[in-house]
Amino acid sequence: MIDPKILLVEDELSLAEGIRLNLELEGLPCTWVTRGDEALREILTGQYELVILDVMLPAMDGFTVCQKAREAKNYTPILFLTAKNTEDDRVRGFETGGDDYLGKPFQVVELLLRIRAILRREDWYRNRSLGGRQKFGPHWVDFENYCGEGPHGSFVLGVKECMILKLLMEQAGQVVSRTDILDKVWGEETYPTTRTVDNFIVRIRRAMEKDAHAPKWVHTVRSVGYLFDPEGTPRRGEEQ
Repeated sequence: MIDPKILLVEDELSLAEGIRLNLELEGLPCTWVTRGDEALREILTGQYELVILDVMLPAMDGFTVCQKAREAKNYTPILFLTAKNTEDDRVRGFETGGDDYLGKPFQVVELLLRIRAILRREDWYRNRSLGGRQKFGPHWVDFENYCGEGPHGSFVLGVKECMILKLLMEQAGQVVSRTDILDKVWGEETYPTTRTVDNFIVRIRRAMEKDAHAPKWVHTVRSVGYLFDPEGTPRRGEEQ
């Protein structure tokens, strides 16, 4: 990807100026805003490859900005910056549709590594992997529009759910470990817990499976990980 355009949303003047300078030195053009409402407007109307989004902002907090962007079907990758760095905060960031979460204070080199990792993951998701509309039995999932049609009707999936499902479908019939899912979807520098993966699998099953407790498509392989079965074979008694 050549010169990806980045939106920086940060109301701390000195921090924002330092980030913007380092981004530009790395060949990453940057637009800077300081308010949550401005950020949402830019995300929805601009053409950005990545948003660096502070959580504590005037007018609208970063979690709300991200949530509203996803509700508007905008899936630009979002990297949260925040002094609130508990596990619950990180989980909330991912569940609202964020792609990464970096606690303050941080080293600029770490921020740049995270940015490059997100851009690589986005390149994999958009350009180098299974794409478009994919069928599972009589149903389908659309990885470009983050939606599908399942046994319970139309559904919408979040960014991470789609990335996990795409990874499983790319390796259909093979077991993908929780560690591999974490590495590919979140990146080794930003691991949440394996419980986070399990929670996202639950959401995928609710959308795709007629009975989430007797899955046909996304199976648990006890103590290892998950497997997408292209034949849709029911297996009872799985560890959920």
